[in-house]
Amino acid sequence: MTKQNNKFDRRRALECKLIGPSKTHKGYYKYDITIGERDGSIHKEPAYGKDMQDAISRLINKEITNKVEKTLANTNSIIFILLWVVIMGSTAVITTTHNSPIFILFSFAGLLLLSLLSFIWYKYLDKG
Repeated sequence: MTKQNNKFDRRRALECKLIGPSKTHKGYYKYDITIGERDGSIHKEPAYGKDMQDAISRLINKEITNKVEKTLANTNSIIFILLWVVIMGSTAVITTTHNSPIFILFSFAGLLLLSLLSFIWYKYLDKG
């Protein structure tokens, strides 16, 4: 089969059914999305959103996040360590040139901001 003739040349949302309103979050609905994989297999995934487009968008974001998490788990959190070194190292350099310890507060605020953003991102994905 050539690539043009294969109807599963990439992943596709084949069907999306509205199940009903979310029991825990007012204004959100549960959808059942049927996904066709590249190998021809078909499976269903639940998704939550304010409308169908929002639910599919959340499902895509969740899958991207899972892919990034797997990559980070395989690299033994090297990216997190590099971010930590960059934030703390830049603060150390700025503190020595400006002779003020206020920049140390900025580094901890930066790390707190990274943690807060990751918390908000996971909260956004887990509506349901």
